[in-house]
Amino acid sequence: MNDENKILIGKLLRADNRAFVAGCRTRELIAPALGALCKVRLEDGLEIYGLISNIVINDDSLVRQLVSGISIPTEYTEDNRHNRNLPVEINVLCVGFQQGGQIYHRLPPRPPLSLDALYLCDDEELARFTSTGRYGYFRHILRLEDQPVEEILTAHLARARQAHASRGDLDWYTGACKELIVLLRDDYVGLMNVLNALAALE
Repeated sequence: MNDENKILIGKLLRADNRAFVAGCRTRELIAPALGALCKVRLEDGLEIYGLISNIVINDDSLVRQLVSGISIPTEYTEDNRHNRNLPVEINVLCVGFQQGGQIYHRLPPRPPLSLDALYLCDDEELARFTSTGRYGYFRHILRLEDQPVEEILTAHLARARQAHASRGDLDWYTGACKELIVLLRDDYVGLMNVLNALAALE
């Protein structure tokens, strides 16, 4: 696979088999978005897929000094955002991997390494990943604790629905909603939260 045409959105800071965190600069924070599918390619060809579950804008000593001032000149704000390395962390939930040309909706056999490149998946790859199997990667999202699961799901499904619809597959989203109802049948509150969030897509 050639990554030359892929959108680089960060480099990994830390990782385990379930999740990883990538760092980037604020001026690179255009492509990454909540719920987006991204991937890391390891040296042996293993590709690990993940969903962006949170984006954190960290502060630094200069930011603390600037916000304590009475007024901040516009040029100071612009310089801080575009010329300095203001730390941004992209939190990614592992949802599957590809090995030998086959996609699996399981946790990867090993995590990526620090400084591995994190790329944003295009619509073609998003449709390919999400159409594999029967929505098996949903279980990784639904296992999240202390995170807005319904918002992550809604953001992801909106992107995936558009990717499938552009290829004439209008049934994927309906199938995804039915699968979520089955998975959450014993969690009424969770199901209602997800369905209410998904209603915003209609």
